[in-house]
Amino acid sequence: MQSCGRKYICLITITLALLLASCSRNPEVRKQKYFHSGQAYFEKGKYREAAIEFINAVKIDPNYAAAHRQLAEAFFRLNKNEAGLQELGRTLQLDPQNYSARIELANLLVLNHTLPEAQQQIERLLTERPEDPAVHAANSSLLAAQGSLSPAIAEMNKAIALDPGRWQLHLTLALLQLQKNDPDAAEASLKKVIELNPNTSQARLLLGNYYQSRTRYDDAERAFQAAGNVDPTNPEPRAALIRLYLAQGKPAQAEDIARHAKHDFPNDSAGYRLLANFYFVTGDLDKAAAEYRSLNQEHPGDLTIKKDYIQLLLQKGDFGEANHLDAEILKSNPNDGDALIYRSQIQISNGHARDAATALQDVIKNDPDNAEAHYVLGMAFEKSGNSQGAETEWRTAVRLRPNLLDAIRSLAALDMTKGDMDDLDRNATQIVQLQPASPEGYALRALANINRKRFSAADPDVRRAIAIAPQSSFGYVQLGNLKFAEGQFDDSRKAYQTALDHNQNSRDALHGLMNTYFAQKRADQAVDAARTQIAKSPNNSGFYDLLGTALSTDRKDLSAAASAFQKSTDLDQNNSDAMLKLAQAQAAMGSTEQAIATCQRGSATNPSDPSFHILMGDLYQSTQDWKHAADSYQKALAVKPQNPVAANDLASVMLQSGGNLDVALSLAQTARRGMPDSPRIADTLGWIYCQKGAYRSAVDSLEEALRLGQKTHSPDDPRIHYHLGIAYAKSGKTALARQQLERVLQLSPNASDAADTKKQIAQLK
Repeated sequence: MQSCGRKYICLITITLALLLASCSRNPEVRKQKYFHSGQAYFEKGKYREAAIEFINAVKIDPNYAAAHRQLAEAFFRLNKNEAGLQELGRTLQLDPQNYSARIELANLLVLNHTLPEAQQQIERLLTERPEDPAVHAANSSLLAAQGSLSPAIAEMNKAIALDPGRWQLHLTLALLQLQKNDPDAAEASLKKVIELNPNTSQARLLLGNYYQSRTRYDDAERAFQAAGNVDPTNPEPRAALIRLYLAQGKPAQAEDIARHAKHDFPNDSAGYRLLANFYFVTGDLDKAAAEYRSLNQEHPGDLTIKKDYIQLLLQKGDFGEANHLDAEILKSNPNDGDALIYRSQIQISNGHARDAATALQDVIKNDPDNAEAHYVLGMAFEKSGNSQGAETEWRTAVRLRPNLLDAIRSLAALDMTKGDMDDLDRNATQIVQLQPASPEGYALRALANINRKRFSAADPDVRRAIAIAPQSSFGYVQLGNLKFAEGQFDDSRKAYQTALDHNQNSRDALHGLMNTYFAQKRADQAVDAARTQIAKSPNNSGFYDLLGTALSTDRKDLSAAASAFQKSTDLDQNNSDAMLKLAQAQAAMGSTEQAIATCQRGSATNPSDPSFHILMGDLYQSTQDWKHAADSYQKALAVKPQNPVAANDLASVMLQSGGNLDVALSLAQTARRGMPDSPRIADTLGWIYCQKGAYRSAVDSLEEALRLGQKTHSPDDPRIHYHLGIAYAKSGKTALARQQLERVLQLSPNASDAADTKKQIAQLK
C-alpha cells in the first residue's frame, strides 16, 4: 500500500513538472508574465526596468497592443518621446478603438507642433466620440497652437459643459483666457479651480500673478501665502512672494523670505537657491557669489548650483574659478553641453574667440536648437569683429528661447552702440517682463526714453529701478542721466555720486559725474573726481581710462594723460579703448614710433579690434611710409572686411602711391556704403573718379562731400575744395574751378601745397 502511495505522489509530481514546463513554454503565459512584471515596475517608478519587461512581452507577441501601450508610457517617463510616439502609433494600428491612446497621441503631436498629423487624429476623434470632453480639450489645444484663441476657448467650454467637475479643464481655460488677454474671465476660472480642488497650489499661484499684474498686491500676497499653505513642500510660493516684494520695492522682506526658504528646504535645490538668486537679480553680485560658493560646498553634487555659480563667475570676470568648476563637470561628463558652452566663454575671455566659435559651431551642428550655444557664438563673433554675425546669432537665440535674458541684454547693448533707441525700448521692456524684480530692464528703458527726450516716460522707470534695488547703482545712474539731459546739473551730480556710494566701481556713474562737471565748465573738478574714485578703487582700469580722457581734453596735459592710459592698460590689457587712446596721446606728443609700438601691442592683445591697424596706417601715412600704411589698412580689413574707415584710407594710400585705381574705386565704394554721410569718404571717391577721367561723377561726389561737411558741421576742408576745383577745371567749368581753388588759399594760405594751388589758378587764367 505504501509503495502504491509513493507511486501516486511521484506520478503527481511528474505531472505537475510537465504541466509547469508546458506553461513556461506557452507564449501566452510568458508574455503575460512579462507584462505583469512590467506593470509592477512601472507602479514603483522603475521605468527602465518596466520598459525592458514590456519589450520582452512584445518580442513574444508583436501584436500585443496593451504591451505596446504600456511601453509607450514607459518611454515617455524616460524622456524617449520619439520612441514613445512610435509605440503609440503601433498601439493604434493594432487597436484602432483605443481612444485614450489616440487622444494622448493627438496631444503629444500638438505639443511637438506637428499640427497637420494632430488635426487628422482629432478630426477622427470628433467624429467617433463627439461627447468625450477629453476630445474637445485636445481640439482646444490644437486650435490654440494654430493661433485661434477664441475657437480654442469655445472648445474648452464644450469640454467643461460635458464634465463640469474636472478642475484641470477650468485651469486650462484660465490659461487660454490669460493668453487672450481676458484677465477678468481668467480670474473667475481660477477661482472655480480652487473651489473644485482647494488643495491645488498652481491655480493659487496663477491667481496671485494675475493680482500682481493688476497691482492688487495685498490680494496677490494672500494668494501666494495660501498656495504655500496648501503645498508646504513646494518652494515656488516662496519664490512668488520674493518677486512680489521686490516689485513693491520691499527688498528686506524679500530677502527675509529667501533666508527662511534656505532653512526650510535644506534638500530642495529650488528652495535653498532662492537666497543666492535674490542677491543675483538685485545686482549684489558679491553676496551672490559668496552664497553660491557656500551652496556649492554644501551640495557638491547639485549641478544646477554649480552651473549657476559658473555663470555668475563668468559675469564677474572670475574666469580662473569658473574654469576650475567647469573642468569638474567635463571630467564627469565630457559631452555636457552647458559645460562645453562655458568653456567657450572662457576661451573668448582669453582672446581665443575664433577657437571658441569653431567649437560652438560643432555644438550647434549636433544640437541646432541650443539657444545658449547660439548666444555664446554671437559673443565669439562679436569679439572677432563680426557684429552682423553676432546680431544674427543673438536673434536666433531669442527666437529659440524668448526668455533668454543674456541674448536680449546683448541685443540691447548692440542697440545702444547703434543708437537705435526704439529697439532698445523693446528689448528693455522684454527684460522687464521677464525679470520684473531686477532694476536692469527699467534702467535700460529709462535710458531709451532719455535719449529720445521723453523725460516724463523715463522718470517712473528710474524711480522703479531705485525702489526695487536701492542698494544697486543701476537706478541712480539713470537718475543722473535724466537730470543731466534736463539740464539739472546739481541734481545729476548728486545722483551720480549716490551711484558711486553704492558701487564704487561703477564706470558709468563716474563717467556721468565727470560729464556733469565738464558741462558746468569745471574740468579740474572732473579730474579731481576721477582721482578721488581711483583712490577708493585703485585697480579699476576704466577709471584710469576716464582720467586720461579728461587730462587729454584740449591736449592740456598729454604726458599725464598718457601715464593714466598706460596704467589702465597695465591693469587690463584687453581695455582696447585705453590702449588706443595711449597710442593717440603718444602720437600727439610726437612719439610716432612709440605710438606704433603701442598699436602693435594693442593689436596683439585685441586681435578682433581693427582700430589699432587703422591708427598704425594713419601714423605710417604721416611719415609718407605708403607701403606700411597700406599693409596696416589691409590687416584691418582682414579683421573686419567691410570696415569703411580702413577701406577709405587704403584707397587714399593707393591714390598717393600710384596703386590700381580700379581696386581703389572698389574700396572707396565699400567705404561709402558703410558711411554714406562721411564727407571724407565722398571726397576720396570723387578724387578717384577724377583720376579715372570720370569728371561728371567726380563733380557729383565732391559737391556731395561739401554738402555733407556743412550738414555734419565738419570744419571746412581745403582738400575737398582743391579736389573739386580740379574736377571743375577738367570739366571746363573755369569760373567754378577758380572759386574753389581760391577758397583753398583762404583756408590754408601757408600750406605746403599752396604753391601748387596758385599754379593751378594761374593755368586757369
